[in-house]
Amino acid sequence: MPLTRIPPRPDLVVALDLPDKDRALSLARRLRGVAPWCKVGMELFTLAGPALLESLRGLGFNVFLDLKFYDIPHTVAQAVKAAAAGGADLLTLHCQGGERMCRAAREAAAGLPGGGPLLFGVTVLTSFAQGEMPGIVAAPQDFALSLARGAAAWGLDGVVCSGHEVPEIKKACPGLRCLCPGIRPEGAAADDQRRVMTPAMAVAAGADYLVAGRPIIAAPDPAEAARAMAAAIRHAALRAQGVPPAAHSPA
Repeated sequence: MPLTRIPPRPDLVVALDLPDKDRALSLARRLRGVAPWCKVGMELFTLAGPALLESLRGLGFNVFLDLKFYDIPHTVAQAVKAAAAGGADLLTLHCQGGERMCRAAREAAAGLPGGGPLLFGVTVLTSFAQGEMPGIVAAPQDFALSLARGAAAWGLDGVVCSGHEVPEIKKACPGLRCLCPGIRPEGAAADDQRRVMTPAMAVAAGADYLVAGRPIIAAPDPAEAARAMAAAIRHAALRAQGVPPAAHSPA
């Protein structure tokens, strides 16, 4: 089934933010069957190239290629086709690239088998706090909402945003999926993220995809850390559906 036809549900995405292809694949093998998605960002993709995406797909993962495309419409459209050919199931582009760029990406994906990869627009990076966005006087959540409205109008499948912005985005843009970085277990360090959330908070807010990197990859047992986070997501989703805790499956 094409990914664009899969109903959104809270899913864990493990960010393979590592500077080495072999380490990334070793970690992915340990996480096999625990998390459905892996994220490959700029550093790892620059080091390892598209072959890594095929290796991850061969291990059974859906692949989120997080390169945040931002260029003229034709260049981004061609990049979408190249990313799809390389094995990306979901990719990102900056909403600030504007309507023509985003529509060009959508048209490029629509012409691919199965409708191509899911396209998510980046709104406001979770490393930004109030007053830190150059030339932007709006609060981060207000600016993110404005960009999300654009993403919905321009045909994108979802947006990348802080969990704090999800409720307003879902209210304003029904059907738009929300992918939230900066997910941290209760009591974990925020690192360089400013607007973080726990898995339970993000699911309660309505997030569809929850991205976690360092809390998993830096853990003494990454597989166990991922398993615990996946369980927290699952239990939060069941609570949101009104299922009593006693009925939650341990699997």
